[in-house]
Amino acid sequence: MAVYTNLGAEDLARLIAEFDVGELTSAKGIAEGVSNSNWLIETTGKDGAGARFILTMYEFRIEVEDLPFFLSLLDHLAAKGCPVPRTIHDRSGALYRMVGDKAVALIEFLPGVSVSHPTAAQARSVGRALAQLHLASADFGQSRENAMGLSESRRLADSCGAEGMAQIDPALAALVERELPLLEQAWPRDLPRSVIHADLFPDNVLMLGDQVTGLIDFYFACTDLTAYDVAVTHAAWCFDGEGRNFNPAISAALLEGYESLRPLSDAERAALPVLARVAALRFTMSRAYDWLNTPADALVVRKSPMAFARRLEFYADPANAAVFARP
Repeated sequence: MAVYTNLGAEDLARLIAEFDVGELTSAKGIAEGVSNSNWLIETTGKDGAGARFILTMYEFRIEVEDLPFFLSLLDHLAAKGCPVPRTIHDRSGALYRMVGDKAVALIEFLPGVSVSHPTAAQARSVGRALAQLHLASADFGQSRENAMGLSESRRLADSCGAEGMAQIDPALAALVERELPLLEQAWPRDLPRSVIHADLFPDNVLMLGDQVTGLIDFYFACTDLTAYDVAVTHAAWCFDGEGRNFNPAISAALLEGYESLRPLSDAERAALPVLARVAALRFTMSRAYDWLNTPADALVVRKSPMAFARRLEFYADPANAAVFARP
């Protein structure tokens, strides 16, 4: 399980008692996620009918001072009708609590499952939900810099070093050395900006059939180019797990669903190949760093950075820019 900090039953019961959600009846560690500890919490509920929540302890890559942005954003989007979980405030109205030196938050549990082999109809729904998020966040009064942008990819590359990357794959260092300076120069700076999710992988989307019931894990959300979020989602959804096979039907449906609510400008369309390369590099480097630095006793499965290095090679091929062309 992806639980880095163990909380005993008594500790969990005391913590849950700080929220008006009934008494704790069950707590189970959740395997998904690599940056936080997560538990599925069951309580008696305020009315005794039972209730479910997600408890998150923030371990790394997330600063406590950023939590008001993340958690207030959930409340804002939920109030706008987006399929996102509300933050459960504690009895004093606080968005989160401290357990020792770590912050914890209780989040509404939403129904649905994450799909591993999406259909075109599901991809279309995801694209539409992403556009809904971008439009709904327009009057959100807070902003946050993208902490996982190109400067962070540069820092992670320097931290991993050529020798570290060679431990992962002999070709990885050369790919990063080629792409990173090119993308630093090519990053567009005059496109529309908004709050973006920045991490909308299939495991961060809950679905029932073709319907999106939940967009979750907003802990990389930030203010950046709106089209970059489309590129991140494209890279996350349009390939098989190893990044070897591109699915053009998923790609077309995702973009069609997005533009059914928020049409992309010609400039945004033209920038998508570069933005997708930046997205693929971002996940290549964060996974490479995690591959080399995940604690040996962490109960979490490391994710291969090569799955996104292959995506990066795909997007860098000029012949593949046509996947972003307007129909």
